[in-house]
Amino acid sequence: MQQMKIDQLEVLLQFDPSNTLQGIKIHHSTAREGLVEAAQKLFDNGLISQPDGGYLTDLGHEASEHLHTALQLMSPAN
Repeated sequence: MQQMKIDQLEVLLQFDPSNTLQGIKIHHSTAREGLVEAAQKLFDNGLISQPDGGYLTDLGHEASEHLHTALQLMSPAN
C-alpha cells in the first residue's frame, strides 16, 4: 500500500506544474509495473487525464503544485 502511494508521487513528480500544456506518457512496455499501476490509480482518482499519463486535471495540478512545494521545503538551503 505504501509503495503504491510512493509510485503515485513519483508519477506526479514527472509533471511540470508550471506548464499545463506538457503531458507525460507511461509506456507499459518499458515502465516499471508499479508506475503503470500508479498512473491508472491517479487516473481513477481524477488527477490525470489518461490511464497512462496524459495531462494533469485541475485536481492533479493542485496536487502536483503542493508536492513540488513540499519537496522544495525539504531541500537544504544553499
